[in-house]
Amino acid sequence: MNYSAYLATGQMIALMEKFSRIKIKTHGQESIPSGSIIFVVNHFTRIETLLLPYHIYTQTHVPVWSLADHSFFEGPLSGFLKKVGAVSTRNPERDRLIVKTLLTGETNWIIFPEGHMVKDKEATTRPSIFSLHRGRQRLAHTGAANLALRTEFYRKRLNYLLTENQVEAERLMNMFQIENMMPILTETTSIVPVNLTYYPLRARENVLSTLADRFARNISDRLREELLTEGTMFFDGVDIDLRFGTAIPVAEYLTSSRIRHDIYSLRQINFDDQLPSLSAMRQKSSDLTQRFMADIYSMTTVNHDHLFASLLRALPFDKIAEDDFRRRVFLLTDMVPDQTLVFCHRSLLIGQVALLTDDRYHKYRDFLELAQETGVIRQLHGSLLKSGVNVSKGSDFHRVRVENPLGVAANEVKPLAALKRKVRLMAWLPEILVRHQVADVLQRQVTEQFETDYTQYYLPDVSKERSVGAPFLLKGTSRQLGILLLHGFLAAPSEMRLLAEYLHGKGYWVYSARLRGHGTSPEDLATRNGDDWIESVDGGYAMLSAICSRVIVGGFSFGGGLALECAARVPGVAGVFAVSPPFRLQDRSSRFAPAVSRWNRIAESIHCPGATKEFVANTSEHPQINYERVPIAALSQLESFMKNLEARLSEVTVPTLIVQASDDPVVHAEETALQFERIGAGQKQYATVDARRHGILNGQGSEHVHALIADFISGGIASGHFGRQSITLQS
Repeated sequence: MNYSAYLATGQMIALMEKFSRIKIKTHGQESIPSGSIIFVVNHFTRIETLLLPYHIYTQTHVPVWSLADHSFFEGPLSGFLKKVGAVSTRNPERDRLIVKTLLTGETNWIIFPEGHMVKDKEATTRPSIFSLHRGRQRLAHTGAANLALRTEFYRKRLNYLLTENQVEAERLMNMFQIENMMPILTETTSIVPVNLTYYPLRARENVLSTLADRFARNISDRLREELLTEGTMFFDGVDIDLRFGTAIPVAEYLTSSRIRHDIYSLRQINFDDQLPSLSAMRQKSSDLTQRFMADIYSMTTVNHDHLFASLLRALPFDKIAEDDFRRRVFLLTDMVPDQTLVFCHRSLLIGQVALLTDDRYHKYRDFLELAQETGVIRQLHGSLLKSGVNVSKGSDFHRVRVENPLGVAANEVKPLAALKRKVRLMAWLPEILVRHQVADVLQRQVTEQFETDYTQYYLPDVSKERSVGAPFLLKGTSRQLGILLLHGFLAAPSEMRLLAEYLHGKGYWVYSARLRGHGTSPEDLATRNGDDWIESVDGGYAMLSAICSRVIVGGFSFGGGLALECAARVPGVAGVFAVSPPFRLQDRSSRFAPAVSRWNRIAESIHCPGATKEFVANTSEHPQINYERVPIAALSQLESFMKNLEARLSEVTVPTLIVQASDDPVVHAEETALQFERIGAGQKQYATVDARRHGILNGQGSEHVHALIADFISGGIASGHFGRQSITLQS
């Protein structure tokens, strides 16, 4: 191989990768040992044959060649593959070349022991006599183990013959074209298991497959299938987790007496001779293969596709409600990082509540689209119907990843015993228990989040008592309706206590959520943004949705804006009310918040922290609850959030109540009335309160506002009688 061409090709691959939408994250590279290494890797595609050698080279700084299926060399990529060190499986000198280069330390090797996809990966790690019948099961190839054992066999043999039979040692050196014995004397041979996990695993028509169909004559089905998959990876994007396992010393598999007898034999042994210890070598090769295949499969980076596909396969019935299915997957996402001892894709290590609300990260949508395209399921009136297609069908990876990629994902979960048990449990759990568990998990998560934030950002003489900032749930007498309450900017859940207790007295379940950054200190709020607050809203909504049949969302001030945003975004909200939503603030200084926020970022970038203005003073109607300082960054986030909400008010189509004080000193009442007209709901109500204060949910006369909200909930939503009205509240 031309070393300069190898490096130049690798650099071109790296450049090509930068312009593609492929993201490769490497794990465990620090455990790669020195010496001669065969990297055994799952899957077998052109994209891996192209990308892997250079990626591994950047970690080891030793050239890496790969053994590639002969069909890869039939198309236009043949010359390119050779430049990256790919050798055809039909090369007659392949075995001798691999052993020779491993002995001399010239190169390390990549071998794909699966060849084509192994249909049942669980059987590979726990084979039985029933899985060995021809046609029943495709097992992993033992070629990598054979070559590793032969390399170490000749390494030990040469070490011995140098002192005991120099003539035979020289003959072997000539046979392998060995000029320098030092690597043979000082190094050892290892097998390093490597797992590649793709997310998402999609195959769609793309530029590569379209061009191939148009301009390439007699393109093979297999090549077209690969262009579908790999073109999708390049142009639509894919995350590739490249995970290196613990190295396996090959020498420990050569300790049997029969193998050692051949190693230390003084007679001449040629490369292709059948050794007396052949049966023992085959057994050790099989043992070694089972070990590294188990390691490879145990390193699968679990992602949403794995959870959706494996749960779908494990469900005992052919029909399941979509909400129920999503709740079960949500519970699995909570179990995976903590209890099942598996590696997780980074998307599973953040909040998963969107699975239960608007699916804004498209995890469920993408699964559903793929499952419908491949005929695995179909939708019917809010339920999923499994088709007759087996989620695990197919034995050829190159075909099944196109026709049934969910089968590929479900297959990868099989060897993960702990996760598989959790999936089975979740598949059989009664729906009522699923709902209870979802509510418990969400309540635990928000409680832990508050305790963590409060501890981290607590400031003496600034932070209020824990009880002020802690979210709370009041259990109702009926599970028909739950009410989610959202407090205002700079406030905390206790701001909603009076309204919560009033509505609870009507028999409703009521949950007062904590918006992230509140109830702790202004320094915490300064780090938060709209996404954090949406997560807080969704957590409360999802918890009540698991408990109650319907959920109404309501809030005060900025909490009212968040309630309207939730109603516009989340399907299934039964109704929404907003008290004094801040579409436009009275305080002129708030308009300068975005500019000040930008200036602060500039000052920080040029290392002038003294020039920043991070907080302004706040005079509050409820100092026992509200912060006394306003973070400029958070105020800018609030203004941006409300401005974006204005364009989406037409998407609020559920019954809506807006309550506004006529002489509100914080928000412009006229602006609130104008924005009310934008709301798309056919059933909406605007109530004006004659008051000269902002906090009309608490204090003198607030009971009238509470009653208005209760009437809206009990009467307005049920009867559909809405209209504009005004009431008078003494200031």
